[in-house]
Amino acid sequence: MPLTTVARGRVYEWSHAVGRGTQSGTGFNYPQTMCLAKGGVAYVANRGNENNFGMRVNEVKIGGPGEEELLAEFFQWGEGDGRSTWPFGVAVDGQDHVYVSDEWNNTISVFDDRGKFLRKWGKTGSGDGELLRPAGLVCEKSGNVIVVDSGNNRLQVFTGEGKFLARCGKAGRGDGEFNQPWGITLDQAGNIYVADWKNHRVQKLSPQGKFMMKIGEYGTVPVAPGAYAVSYMGPYILPSGTPGYPKAGLLNHPTDVAVDTDGDIYVADWGNHRVCVFDAEGGPIANLIGDAQVMSKWGQMSIDANPDMMKARRRVRSLEPEYRFCFPTAVDFDPETDRIIVADSQRNRLQIYRKVRDYVDFQANL
Repeated sequence: MPLTTVARGRVYEWSHAVGRGTQSGTGFNYPQTMCLAKGGVAYVANRGNENNFGMRVNEVKIGGPGEEELLAEFFQWGEGDGRSTWPFGVAVDGQDHVYVSDEWNNTISVFDDRGKFLRKWGKTGSGDGELLRPAGLVCEKSGNVIVVDSGNNRLQVFTGEGKFLARCGKAGRGDGEFNQPWGITLDQAGNIYVADWKNHRVQKLSPQGKFMMKIGEYGTVPVAPGAYAVSYMGPYILPSGTPGYPKAGLLNHPTDVAVDTDGDIYVADWGNHRVCVFDAEGGPIANLIGDAQVMSKWGQMSIDANPDMMKARRRVRSLEPEYRFCFPTAVDFDPETDRIIVADSQRNRLQIYRKVRDYVDFQANL
C-alpha cells in the first residue's frame, strides 16, 4: 500500500504517528483540537469520555519517528481556575501563551508555555463579548485572539486580556453566515478560514471579516470495508463492490482547516474520515486517508508490554483499518518542517505527513 500521494504537482509522504489512547500520562484521549508552537511542539486538547477522564491539554514534542515526548499536561477536568469541563479550542500567541476554550463554562483560560495558569475570561450570553459554546481559537500577529463563538454562529475578536474588539457573522447558510462553526486558521496574509461544520464547507474571510470564498459542498463518500483511496480523488470501492469516483470537493461536517505557505488548504473532513486538500482557489487536489502502517513509539511500547495484545494483533486478517483515519478532528501545517499534522481522534493519535518539495522518481533503464 502506498505511503506517497502524488497529485497535481504535489507530493505528500506519510512520516509517522504520535501517541496512543490513555486516560492520563503519555497519550491522548479523544484529541479534539490542536495548535503548533515553535520547535515542533504541539498543544492537543483532549475531550476524554463520558466519565470525565482524560479532559486535558497535552504539550507534546513531535520530533521525528520514535522521538515523541510528553512535555506537560494541564487544564484537567475539575472546578476552579486552571481546570476544565469541556475543553475545545487551543491556540498559542507570539509570547508562547496558550489559550484554551471551555465549551461548557463559556470561558477562555490562558496558560504559560508549560501549563501554568495565568488568567481566564468570558461570560455566557449572546451580546458583544459574550460567548456560547466557544470552539476554535487562533491568535493574530497583533496578539488579538479570534474566537469561534459556535453557539452564537459568529466570530469574535478579543485582546489577549479578554477585551471585546469586534465580531462578524450570524446564523444562516449564506455567504459569511455560519451553522455551528468549529475550527479556524489564518494564512500568511491574515485571511481567516473557518470550518463551517453544519454547512459542510470552509469559508474564507478577509482580516476584517468580509466574505471572500467558500470551499467544498456537502457530500458523503460511500466507503465499504477494505476501501482505499490514492492520488487524485479516489478510487473508492463502492457498496456495489465496483470502483467509483465521488464528485470532487465533497465535505461531510468539516471540523478544522489549515493553510500552508503555498496557499494550499487542508480540511479535516470529519464525516468522511479523511483530510481533503484544495488549492488556493478552492479546487480539489487530493485526499489523505491515513497511512499509519508503522505504530507510534508509545503505541509500540504498549504492545511490547502486553504479549496478549501482540497475539491478538497477529490473528487479525488485515490491519489496514488501523492505518486509516477515524473521524479526524484537527489539522495543522508546520512551516518549519513542511509537515501536515492530523489529529486522528478515534485512534487517539496524531498522523504526520510531509509535503515534499524536491521529489524525484528513481530513473532506471530496464
